[in-house]
Amino acid sequence: MPPPDLQALTASLKTWATELDFADCRVSDGSLGEHAARLDQWLADGMHGEMDWMPRHADLRKDVDQLVPGTRRVISVRMDYLSDSHDAMQRCLDDPARAYVSRYALGRDYHKLMRKRLVTLGNRLREAAGDLGYRALVDSAPVMEKALAMRAGVGWIGKHSNLINAQAGSWFFLGELFTDLPLEVDAPQPQSHCGSCTACLPACPTGAIVAPYKVDARKCLSYLTIELDGAIPLEYRKALGNRIYGCDDCQLVCPWNKFAAPTPVTDFKPRHALDTATLVELFAWTEAEFLSRFEGSPIRRIGYRNWLRNLAVALGNAPSTDDIIGALRARAGSEDAIVAEHVAWALAQHGASEPDTRA
Repeated sequence: MPPPDLQALTASLKTWATELDFADCRVSDGSLGEHAARLDQWLADGMHGEMDWMPRHADLRKDVDQLVPGTRRVISVRMDYLSDSHDAMQRCLDDPARAYVSRYALGRDYHKLMRKRLVTLGNRLREAAGDLGYRALVDSAPVMEKALAMRAGVGWIGKHSNLINAQAGSWFFLGELFTDLPLEVDAPQPQSHCGSCTACLPACPTGAIVAPYKVDARKCLSYLTIELDGAIPLEYRKALGNRIYGCDDCQLVCPWNKFAAPTPVTDFKPRHALDTATLVELFAWTEAEFLSRFEGSPIRRIGYRNWLRNLAVALGNAPSTDDIIGALRARAGSEDAIVAEHVAWALAQHGASEPDTRA
């Protein structure tokens, strides 16, 4: 079999990616440049919090060949997920009785969906090129995906640390194919296009963007509501507002997101009316309801306890209405110490006492 025409194959790869609903597909040589040193400094500063897997696998993150031996190219893909307008998101945030869920988590879990399509893309590449090795990755291995996507020209890393694309903003997921096929590489994104804009820094509710391009995860509401397992520090509870899973504030104020378009992927559309649900409604779910309704959702992995923990804090920040205080009292004295402590805090915010459960 004659060797493949790499130029034609690279062009075909991008066509196939579009057919699979990937909004962008570009190729890099896998080098990370200064991003490896930045990771080392971020870890040395302890900004990863309790995410112990970050330093544990740091060497693999910094060298694609260590992670997948024989890698010669990294194919970075982008899949848009926005299903809501910025006005609708802001209205939800401005209504303290409603629950705000980070927009990436309203629909089905992107991990399996994107990986399945990446495998399809990899198989088509193999059929066309003959024998080749590849590995499809979507948050399933220690990968510096934003740095690799920047190297491939997908976009630049903004001051809020999210990747920004000039035509699509930042409401998108990333995935990768590591391959030993020496495809043609794309021109890297040469620099940031944030300019003098610093809108995202003051927009962060907890001041987690401690400097341009540097986020202290220990202060970030996405970390506190998703990654942290335990009590949410007292100093951040009021700032949480009604954000019960993640936070999008830095993306909401980013001027580049005026170019973001609704996703064509119907699996990312909101499920169970999560984009309009009230805190009281969600707090009433049983554990069985939580597990059933969030099957195939990224939210399921935080577990029922942390779901109630987050909701309790948000209810503590909500208006002092009878239904909100009643919902909290119904879970006062929970057998779970974390839930009970956060419910007690929330009731105290309303100046309400816990119910007397003595016989």
